[in-house]
Amino acid sequence: LVILRLLHVVLLSIPFFSIPIFWTLTNIIHTLAMYVFLHAVKGTPFETPDQEKTRLLTHWEQMDYGISSIVLYLLARFHTKYDAAHFLINTASLLSILLAKLPQFHGVHLFGINKY
Repeated sequence: LVILRLLHVVLLSIPFFSIPIFWTLTNIIHTLAMYVFLHAVKGTPFETPDQEKTRLLTHWEQMDYGISSIVLYLLARFHTKYDAAHFLINTASLLSILLAKLPQFHGVHLFGINKY
C-alpha cells in the first residue's frame, strides 16, 4: 500500500497530465507489477511445511482475498469522474486480474505461459 501510494505521488509530480490520467496510469502500473510479481514467480521464498506442494504454484494461486485491486479500481473510477475511455481501460485491467482468481482458473496457465 505504501509503495502504491508512493507510485501515485511520483506520477502526480509529472507535469502536463490530468488527474484522471494519473489514476489510470497508477491502476495500469499496479496491474502490470502484480502480473510480474504474482503470476510469473512460482514457489515461495521461504520453506513451507506443505512438502513443496506450492513449488509449482504461482504466488497468485497461493493467495486468497486480494481486495487491493478492487479498491484501486474504485478509486480510479471516482477520480476519473466516470469517463468512458478511462472506464474501459480500468475495467479491462481489473478483469485481467480478477478472472484469474476464479476457481475455474485455479492452476490453469493460458497459452502455456509459465506452465513449467
